[in-house]
Amino acid sequence: MNWKFWQKNKDANPTKKKSKGREWADAIIFAVVAATIIRVFFIEAYTIPTGSMERSLLVGDFLFVSKVNYGARIPMTPVAFPFAHHTMPVTGGKAYYDGIQWKYRRLPGLSDIKRNDVVVFNFPEGDTVALEQQDHDYYEMVRSLGRETIHNQYTVISRPVDKRENYIKRCIGIGGDVVSMSNGVVSVNGKPEKLKPTGQISYAVEFKSADVNFKVFEDMGFNLQQDITGLAENTYEFTGTEPMMNEVRKLNFVKSVKENTVPAGEQELAVYPHDPNRKWNVDNFGPITIPKEGMTVTLDSVTMPLYERAIRIYEGNKLEKSGNDWLINGVKTNTYTFKMNYFWMMGDNRHNSLDSRYWGFVPEDHIVGKALFIWMSYNTDGSFFSKIRWNRLLRGIH
Repeated sequence: MNWKFWQKNKDANPTKKKSKGREWADAIIFAVVAATIIRVFFIEAYTIPTGSMERSLLVGDFLFVSKVNYGARIPMTPVAFPFAHHTMPVTGGKAYYDGIQWKYRRLPGLSDIKRNDVVVFNFPEGDTVALEQQDHDYYEMVRSLGRETIHNQYTVISRPVDKRENYIKRCIGIGGDVVSMSNGVVSVNGKPEKLKPTGQISYAVEFKSADVNFKVFEDMGFNLQQDITGLAENTYEFTGTEPMMNEVRKLNFVKSVKENTVPAGEQELAVYPHDPNRKWNVDNFGPITIPKEGMTVTLDSVTMPLYERAIRIYEGNKLEKSGNDWLINGVKTNTYTFKMNYFWMMGDNRHNSLDSRYWGFVPEDHIVGKALFIWMSYNTDGSFFSKIRWNRLLRGIH
C-alpha cells in the first residue's frame, strides 16, 4: 500500500472523539461493573442494625465482610439492580428479577466455617415475607395469628435465597455437631461453651436498699436506658457481660446477682422446632444434631420436627405423610441423606437475639461471608466527631 495514500486517507477520516457525556457514561459503567465484581466476589460493607451481637458488635458498627474466606457464592439471582439488595431505593418494589435462577455454586475458599466465626448469612426463614411487616418473621406471625389472617391483612411474597435479609451471628456449631443449652450455657458435643467476654445475658440484681446511685453503673459501661430495668422492689434486670457483672457483685450495696434465665421445663413454643412435645425454651433446649452433607437420619415422629424444613424447603424435596409413612418425591422411605452442610448460629447478646434457637439451622447456600473488621463506628449522640467511636475503628472481629 502506498504510504502517502494511506496517510492522506487517515487524516481525512480522523477517529471521532467521544463526547463528555459519553466519557462520563463509560466511566460510570466501568465503575459500576468493577464495584459489583468486588462486592460479589471479594469484599462487601455491612452495618449492624440491631443489638443481637452486643457487646461484641454494636449498633452503628460498619463492617467489611469477606467473600473470599469461605468462597464467593455465585449469584443465584443474576438479574438485579446494582447495589440494591432486595428493594429498590426511593421507589420501593423489587430490585431483582426472579424469572432467572441459577443453581447454588460457590468458588473455592480459604477455609471452612469454624466454630466461633462471626458470619453473615441470608435469613433462613426469609423465603416468605409480609411486606408491611418486614421486620417480623412471617412464620412466627402465622404461628401466632394464623395463615389466613396474615394473608388477608398483608401482601405476602417469596424471595430467592440470595435476596433474603442479611443476618450476622456467631457460629456455635457446624454440621455433625450436637448442640444443647442448659440454664443459659451452650454445650457443643457435650462440652459447655461459655459466652465470650464480650457476650452478654440478663441478670437479676437485688439491692440492699432503694437508695442507689445509678450513675455508678453508667461509669461501669451500662446504658441506663437500655441495660437496666426494674423488676420488683429493690430488684432490677441488668444486661451485661460476665466481667461487668463481676464488678457489680463487688459493690457493697448489692445484695445478690443471679443469672435471669428461663427455668428448665418451662415451654416456649416460639423456640425451634416449635414442637409441643418438647418442653424447650431459649435457655434450655436440645440435644440437637446439626445436619451435614452425607449424614443420614431416620424419619420418625422424633426427628421430623427437627429436619422437615431442611428436607422440604432448603433441599427442595416434595415431602408428604401417608399414614405412618413418609414419601419423599413420591417414594416411600424411612431415611433421608442430607445434600448440604448446616450451621447453628446465635447472637452474643443471648437474651436479645433472634437466632437458631427460634428458626433452626442455617444451610450452607445461605452463607454470605465472614466478618473481618470494623471500618467505621458511630452512635447517635453528640456532635459529628463525638459520635464516632474512635476506639473501634479498624478493630478486628473475633
